[in-house]
Amino acid sequence: MSNTGMEAPPDTGNTAPASNTDERLTELEIKASFTEDLLDQLDKVIVRQQQQIDALLREVAELKASPVRDGDITTARSLRDELPPHF
Repeated sequence: MSNTGMEAPPDTGNTAPASNTDERLTELEIKASFTEDLLDQLDKVIVRQQQQIDALLREVAELKASPVRDGDITTARSLRDELPPHF
């Protein structure tokens, strides 16, 4: 065998697993950080959507409580009033 300088370093036993463990731990910390950021963003979206839902529910309740408006005249109409003249 010739020594070309391309041979793998001898296995020391403890350094490779420690290095691999450090890399894996770093990757997990990065993923956890991104997950926390995403969770915060999603929480803000949920809060905003709930505020929109609450506002829409209030608006629907107000519309149900207000009388029907036809132009400037406020009237409560029945379906019989809507029949065409020939009936």
